[in-house]
Amino acid sequence: MTGPFPFPPAATEEILGWTSRRIASGPDPKHGAQAHAALDPVLGGSITEAGLGAEAAFRLFTETIVPSTRPFGHPTSLSFVASAPSRAALSFDAALGAAGIFAGNWDGGAGAIHAENQAIRWLADLAGWGPSAGGVFVAGGTLGNLSALHAAREWKARQAPRPDRWAVLCSSEAHSSIKAVARVMDVEVIEVEADATGRMTAEAAAARLTSAVFAVVANGGATNCGAVDDIAGLAELAERHGFWLHVDGAYGGAALADPALREAFDGIARAQSLIVDPHKWLFAPYDSCALVYADAGHGAAAHGQQAVYLDTVDKTHWNPSDYALHLTRRARGLPLWFSLAVHGTAAYAAAIGRTREIAEALAEGIAATEGLELILGPQLTVILFRPLGMGEEAMVAWAEGHRRSGALLCLPTRWRGEMVFRLCVVNPETDPEEVLAVLRSLVR
Repeated sequence: MTGPFPFPPAATEEILGWTSRRIASGPDPKHGAQAHAALDPVLGGSITEAGLGAEAAFRLFTETIVPSTRPFGHPTSLSFVASAPSRAALSFDAALGAAGIFAGNWDGGAGAIHAENQAIRWLADLAGWGPSAGGVFVAGGTLGNLSALHAAREWKARQAPRPDRWAVLCSSEAHSSIKAVARVMDVEVIEVEADATGRMTAEAAAARLTSAVFAVVANGGATNCGAVDDIAGLAELAERHGFWLHVDGAYGGAALADPALREAFDGIARAQSLIVDPHKWLFAPYDSCALVYADAGHGAAAHGQQAVYLDTVDKTHWNPSDYALHLTRRARGLPLWFSLAVHGTAAYAAAIGRTREIAEALAEGIAATEGLELILGPQLTVILFRPLGMGEEAMVAWAEGHRRSGALLCLPTRWRGEMVFRLCVVNPETDPEEVLAVLRSLVR
């Protein structure tokens, strides 16, 4: 209670109690984003000279802030690529915040970093990479892609003359972050038209290659359609032409753990880098992206920071700041490590396999429903479909109505210029029959 920021023990207990109940009960699917006009009268002016006090401030969080967020962790949340953190990971994330670990370098976070690296090693093993592999957890896929492609350009620049402007080649189904990263790096994006399933083939990529290309980004599960590019063919192309092959597996990389899906990633052992977002399909909370290099030395060569104030830092083993574009960081990979340590990798493989089975059941149910057309999938666990005879305005209204009721979060997207519905299953607790019952309302 002393010091400049007195905080009563009872307030700490209240916060911890709410946290425990929230983890046990999960989110309310009826919650959703609110308009600024609705939020501002309640939250506006909440920062005052005297302060509101612990009870009032926490009430704003529980009664206004949380209900005004979209609950991606619920089993009926099937839009975008949702999040389905395990209770172990959520519980540990709360403990991690209280621990206050600085995990930017070995000096500050040795134990945490060593544990994170066990999870990185598991992912590297799934990719078939040897002992030189390593990496780091960063905030999200965009930062992971940026860091990997910066390392790729630095690697290429050590081997070849610098062109007027470097270029990166990717699929027309590449994640939007690739173009964003290219703008930051001031490099050209050469886009390859994907095939009818959203897959980029090596043949199509070869036709677009130029001498300025330093890296090709392969989709390891395209966000909009679930496609996995021709990684084996692209790896052969990379070896022949001397470019870096990066696999954006932010969503789909988790499928490496499922033996039934592993074949789609053949050739990944010959790639140079990979990202996987544990907060997507590896049952971890936001925010976390595993950036893994087949040879971690290339990451360190590109990202290692030096300064007089860092001279005394213990660099005897592994500094996460050397492997991505960051310095200060929390040990964001620890919730994944904890959940893996608690449940084991076999449980992860089974859970991912279960989501695949759910997606297959949904696709079969959609195909069997008169008035619904299955367009694509499941590719990994993404399904595209449309209701026959329903216009775009009606589709949007249907989606909004069921989102607000909490029955289902299934939002429209576009495929080949046409509005369609998209499902992406990453929660092993999703009930396919419950979802199909809602989808049948499209044709009643």
